[in-house]
Amino acid sequence: MKKLITLIFSLLITFNVLANDWPHQNISKAVFALDIKDRAPINIIEELDNSLGKIYFFTNIRNLQGHSVTHRWIYDNKVMADVVFDVGGPRWRVWSSKNLWPTWLGEWKVEVLSTDSEVLYKKEFNYISKQ
Repeated sequence: MKKLITLIFSLLITFNVLANDWPHQNISKAVFALDIKDRAPINIIEELDNSLGKIYFFTNIRNLQGHSVTHRWIYDNKVMADVVFDVGGPRWRVWSSKNLWPTWLGEWKVEVLSTDSEVLYKKEFNYISKQ
């Protein structure tokens, strides 16, 4: 019985440590990438040059089944796109993409919104001129 209690306690501590490393209590991963393969982000980036015209935003959603989340793409304080996802399970991976014009340089932001339009998380990337 003592071993079982020790095991349960260890698992709870491990889960708590892992959950604290998440960007948000309901988001275990949120990254920009150059591609998505097998429901996973490939070539994770923080900056993109304008020789590349497409970027993906990947989000691993936790414990929001039955709700929806939105990826809101923002540039120059303007909403450029809203992509809505229905969350169908306790762990749900979603991604959206944005085609970028070479002249849309500067900071871009994606906000992850709840069903109630609450900002759960936001992340930025820089779109720069290729030198």
